[in-house]
Amino acid sequence: MKDFIVFDLEWNQSPAGKEESLDCLPFEIFEIGAVKLNEKFEKLSEFHRLIRPCVYPKLHPLIAQMTHATTQELDSQGLPFVPAMKEFLDWCGREAFFCTWGGMDLTELQRNMAYHGMEIPFPHPFLFYDVQKLYSLCRSDGKSRESLDEAVKKLEIQTPQPFHRALEDARYTAEILTMLDFPAVQEYVSVDYYHVPQTRKEEFTLEFPEYSKFVSRAFPTKEEAMADKRVTDVICYKCHRMLRKKIRWFSYGQRFYLCLAVCPEHGPIKAKIRMKKSENGEVFAVRTEKLVGDEGVKLVVKKKEETRLRNSERGKTKKAKPDPE
Repeated sequence: MKDFIVFDLEWNQSPAGKEESLDCLPFEIFEIGAVKLNEKFEKLSEFHRLIRPCVYPKLHPLIAQMTHATTQELDSQGLPFVPAMKEFLDWCGREAFFCTWGGMDLTELQRNMAYHGMEIPFPHPFLFYDVQKLYSLCRSDGKSRESLDEAVKKLEIQTPQPFHRALEDARYTAEILTMLDFPAVQEYVSVDYYHVPQTRKEEFTLEFPEYSKFVSRAFPTKEEAMADKRVTDVICYKCHRMLRKKIRWFSYGQRFYLCLAVCPEHGPIKAKIRMKKSENGEVFAVRTEKLVGDEGVKLVVKKKEETRLRNSERGKTKKAKPDPE
């Protein structure tokens, strides 16, 4: 039987700002709260631990104000990170499927584990449910992302405890999850990008009812990524046919590329590549493909023309600029 672990983290950051922040650990976890649900979404148990921070031992004033936590509370009641994390993983169990509000918690959890030299036992790819996304799919347009307190208010959930403490937020997230039409959205899993594929064999594709997502291995530069055929191939996620591109890949912004392909059986498909940075500074590509109608085709054509005009203006400006003597 698979259990759902609905969890939330609270974390601190350097009170002195980025100048004294560690690049490998911008956020240090000081609280874990979680609710365990069975496959029927019945509550089985809860987990809560405070963690004594050691990298940023003094709470940032804004964090203290938002969470109402105190440095004294963490010093007196908090455990060191490693034993607290081991307790949490033991409580979760081997068959747990994680659920969070938004996509940051799992990444920050793994960053903290790596900093403390812990083995990260999660699978690759690491799939989870982003309840914020599921809520949007069920209750909104599927694209917008509302805050937890806004969703709780709209669903008229009672709030006996304030937000921004880990266990309370985990409880609210779990309650929202139980109120959604889960069978209608259970295929829409999210993927955590802390561990990026390192080899071609580790690359993977996820298929959803309305689109597909391909995640590449890491490359030194985005130019090398775009030179890789597996990154730039467009495949129909309905019939898995390799498609001919009607509009070839073009850059739209610093991190995005677009193209338009046509499936003889299913019609036009808009493909989009987003370049993301891995933990070690390399880049990897996340390519999505989605069937579009006439409006979607017009949008790609419009963006292509905007890019052409923008590049043309840049070229004219460069030519008009006098050479330095």
